[in-house]
Amino acid sequence: MSFLQNGGFMIKIKISDLLGKHKMTQKALSEITGIRPATISKMYYEEVKRIDVKHLNNICKAFDCEISELLEYIPDKKEIKK
Repeated sequence: MSFLQNGGFMIKIKISDLLGKHKMTQKALSEITGIRPATISKMYYEEVKRIDVKHLNNICKAFDCEISELLEYIPDKKEIKK
């Protein structure tokens, strides 16, 4: 899996997990949320660089979930020098 990577941290987008859990297709999620299918696909494959807060809100509404069920922070393994 790929991750959204920005300057030393990674965010995992768990749309594929939620779609599987809810037995929903990307197309159905697109129709429910009003988010373009291409955008849903990029989120599914974790290829996006930015996510609109409105999109996060609509996805959480569609899945009736918390943001923590949709996004996961994965700390960088590099040690931080003090």
